[in-house]
Amino acid sequence: MKKKDLEKYEKLLLARRAELVEEMGLLKKAALETTIKDSSGDLSSYSYHMADQGTDAMEREKAFLMASKSGRLLYHIDEALRRIKDGTFGKCQECGDEISAARLEAVPHARLCIACKEKEEQAKLKENM
Repeated sequence: MKKKDLEKYEKLLLARRAELVEEMGLLKKAALETTIKDSSGDLSSYSYHMADQGTDAMEREKAFLMASKSGRLLYHIDEALRRIKDGTFGKCQECGDEISAARLEAVPHARLCIACKEKEEQAKLKENM
């Protein structure tokens, strides 16, 4: 892969990484650093209705799920940046063929070519049956 192309993908990955880190910071603040009382805006000392507590718990659970997904994506982006540095970026980790430019444009952290990714997805479907 040409140095110019690698620089382009590195910029894409670094920009997406910065977005994820910011997003995860906001999720952390929303989920971990606010209490139920803070999030409701209610300053009274009365207890909360069970339905309100359930809604708050569900919102926190969604925030944790989003943070988990963002964390996994952040890991894949860091791995792609490592592959750029070690010269293996753009090569399928399964078959060794080049990953198409169209795929890397859509998913710059891709580690598999389309054919190998399809095989991986089919194997996962068979496992879940």
